[in-house]
Order: sequence, then C-alpha cells, then structure tokens
Amino acid sequence: MNLTFFSNPTKKIVVLILLFSIHAKAQLGKSMFTKDPIINLENFDKQRVYWGYYLGFSSFDFKTDLKNNPDAMHNIEVKGHTGFNVGLVGVLRLQEYIELRFEPGLYYASRTINYSEFPDNERDGVREVKATYIDFPLILKFSSLRTGNVRPYLLGGLSTTLNLSSNAKSKDGNELQKFRVNQWTTNYTMGFGVDLYFEYFKFSPSIRGVFGLKNELIPDADPNSPWTGNIESLKTRAVLINFTFH
Repeated sequence: MNLTFFSNPTKKIVVLILLFSIHAKAQLGKSMFTKDPIINLENFDKQRVYWGYYLGFSSFDFKTDLKNNPDAMHNIEVKGHTGFNVGLVGVLRLQEYIELRFEPGLYYASRTINYSEFPDNERDGVREVKATYIDFPLILKFSSLRTGNVRPYLLGGLSTTLNLSSNAKSKDGNELQKFRVNQWTTNYTMGFGVDLYFEYFKFSPSIRGVFGLKNELIPDADPNSPWTGNIESLKTRAVLINFTFH
C-alpha cells in the first residue's frame, strides 16, 4: 500500500501541519512538563454532545482475491495513491470513557490496476480506478485516563460508503475502458490516536485502517474477460490519517 503522502497537491497542507505540530509541541510542553501544569479545557469531556470537523490524508488499495484456476494469469498488481479526506464529527458521550461518534466525510481516492498479461499494450494493461466516496461511519471511541493535556484512545466501528464514481450503471465493460465497481459498500474501521487539549480547542490526530466487507467488483459480461475473469473479489483496504478539531 502506497503511504507516500508528499504528492504535489498535498505539499502545502503537509507544511502547515508540520508548523502546527511544532507550535503544539511548544504549547503542550508548557502545560505538561512543568511543576504545576496548566490544565486546558478542564470540563470539555463533561459535555454530553459536541461537534467538530476533520481533514486528512488517505491511501486506498484493493484486497484482491483471485480464482483458483491453474490456467489463470495471476499477475495483477494494485497500486494505491494518496488521497484527501474531509468531514464532520458529531459526538454522543455514553459514559466517562466511551463515545459514540458519527463522522460523515468525503474521500477522494485513486488506485491503478496493472495487468502484466498486456506487456505491449499500456492502454489495455492499465486501469485507473478513481473514487469519490461519501462515507457514513458509526464509531465507538474508547479513551484512557487523561494525563495533563493528553489522552490516548482506541476506536472501531462500521460504515456504509457511497462511491459516486463507480460506473455501476454503465453497460460498457473493460473492452471500452470501463472498470466497474459497486456503488455501495460496507467497511469496518480500527485505529488509535491521542487527544491534545489546547487553550481554546481539542486536537485529535488518529491513524485508522479501513477494511471492506463486500466484493466491489462488477465483472465484465464476458466470463473470460482478461480484466475481470480471473478476479474472485475486490475489497477496499485503506489507511487514513485524520486530524480532528473540536
């Protein structure tokens, strides 16, 4: 899976995040590593309901399962590319250490599928699968005890995802450059992160893995299609780095 998050469209955002991280380290250092630390937003976690937003990077891939066919060409490579994600957060505190979170978001993703069966024909041997996802996840967040202005957490949940770029309604197949996947899919998510409490807001970076539960591939009409005939299933795999602000 491609985790190179420094493609041209994201360089400025990376620089801004690095600058923010330096400032955050300085501020947290003042409030954590002194004899009498300053506790920011002391009553923040007593709220029953609160809101926020997030932005971040993503790298989407496919888990490819191939048919058990000795005559099949099992030389299909999927390469993920860096994408961008943004969304909103609604939080319902269930108890002191557990939150239920609804985090609808927009994800821009792209994968490249390379078929070595077409070594002399780049047009037929490469399929770029672009996706614009609208994700509807329900997440449970399990927080640890707060230490100063830092509070680590684990999270996990399920999501339903709409792919606006799926080509699912197209009647054409790969012979006409149409690689089709299902419009709706479901995933589960697992991850970890840390809450950092500043004077006026809470900042929560996290790293998450996304794992598809359903086959997303719509095969070509020809059962012997060189693009889809050897594939049993394609399921989403992704790594997300989210930066959440409350």
